[in-house]
Amino acid sequence: MHDVAYALGPIPGGGGAPGGSFSVFVPLLLMFAVFYFLLIRPQQKKTRQQQDMLKSLKVGDRVVTTGGLYGTIVAGGDHIVKLEIADKVRVDVGRTYIAGKVEVKETKEIKESK
Repeated sequence: MHDVAYALGPIPGGGGAPGGSFSVFVPLLLMFAVFYFLLIRPQQKKTRQQQDMLKSLKVGDRVVTTGGLYGTIVAGGDHIVKLEIADKVRVDVGRTYIAGKVEVKETKEIKESK
């Protein structure tokens, strides 16, 4: 026996997969669509809602910060707001560190609004 292998040339009339290279991209397009609708789009919507909430803040709004401080806005600026967290206790907080507005019920219970 001989230990020689010969390479075959291209098969006449044949070659690639049926449908060409487009069929390779169909699963990738489907995966991108799933990622877009399950991950990217909801995150963009949540970010847009957060930015709208930050733009709508005004003096007198009760808010909670990302650090867990509850306070009332007593002065506001473009980047920094002044929160009153207790009687005569005021702190400066970056506007982007405000997690959300808080609704106060008549019974003085605090409820977060999302």
